[in-house]
Amino acid sequence: MKRIIIAIIIALVCAVALAACGNEAAKETSSKTNFIDTLKVYFVPSREPEEIVTATEPLKASLKEELEKQGYEVGEVEILVGTTFEAVGEALSAGTADIGLIPGGTYVLYDDGADVALTATRFGLNKEFNNPKEWNDGNATENTKEQAVSYRALFIAGPSEKGKELAAIINSGKELTWEDLNSANWSVMSSSSSAGYIYPALWLNEKYGKAITDLSNVVQSDSYGSAFARLASGQVDVIVAYADARIDNAEKWSTEFGRTDSIWTETNVIGVTDPIYNDTVCVSKTSEIMSDELKTAIQKAFIDIANTDEGKKIISIYSHQGYQTAKSSDYDKEREAQKLIKELGAAN
Repeated sequence: MKRIIIAIIIALVCAVALAACGNEAAKETSSKTNFIDTLKVYFVPSREPEEIVTATEPLKASLKEELEKQGYEVGEVEILVGTTFEAVGEALSAGTADIGLIPGGTYVLYDDGADVALTATRFGLNKEFNNPKEWNDGNATENTKEQAVSYRALFIAGPSEKGKELAAIINSGKELTWEDLNSANWSVMSSSSSAGYIYPALWLNEKYGKAITDLSNVVQSDSYGSAFARLASGQVDVIVAYADARIDNAEKWSTEFGRTDSIWTETNVIGVTDPIYNDTVCVSKTSEIMSDELKTAIQKAFIDIANTDEGKKIISIYSHQGYQTAKSSDYDKEREAQKLIKELGAAN
């Protein structure tokens, strides 16, 4: 009888052990079932496309590594740069992009198909003035160690005769008239760009009751780099750009753009917008591979990547320093701004 009992106990122990092994095997198998053939990450062309592609190449391996830790095996990470800001928003809406790094203005314009996952943090600046004259001391704008979740757009006058004329008015402590501004040649970005269009348009409306479309001479640049090239050559007198754009283009100003003096002495700020909430990392609502679980994994992956030295180097192409989780309501002010832009457009 004892032998029978012992045999039964041994059989039960073996069964439990086999079940445990089976559960572990099932866990191991399930952890490998989340396979993604291709993850498509789109960037907006706020810098030269070739520059973005080169700088973000290491992101492919970093994203694959971080997502694998969370149970997602990715075959290939594809990095693409949209031809315009809108092209990236459209790709997210269509599901041909899985992830898009886009400004808040672009996100709001395409939030039917784009879901905000993260807000970027960036270095603060040693100049943070409402008065444009205070930016024009001839010294470089520099990053501080403080993290910021917002930035400003600047109206930057160049070395052309008209650019110098407008800068002289501001630096003498006087206000520019609408006639002053309308006499200049302008470069702006696409209409979904927060710093390159939306907030400058709000500034014009608040100060002069005018819109960008009211300006007599305006061209649209495909990147901030090309806008600065136009400013340096005298093709345009004024551009609008994010506040640290001159930092990003300071070296090119005296090399590639052919200027002999510093960007800090040859350009002047003639207008400063209200603060703009930072760029986003969005995921597509219509992507075939996207799910709430994958969105959460992507949020953690980008946050963890940004906490490494290599990761900080990658995301610095957009002046990003880190990321924090975001919600749609963070960009309600941006929605108000876009609503006003539409109303101004309809009025014109």
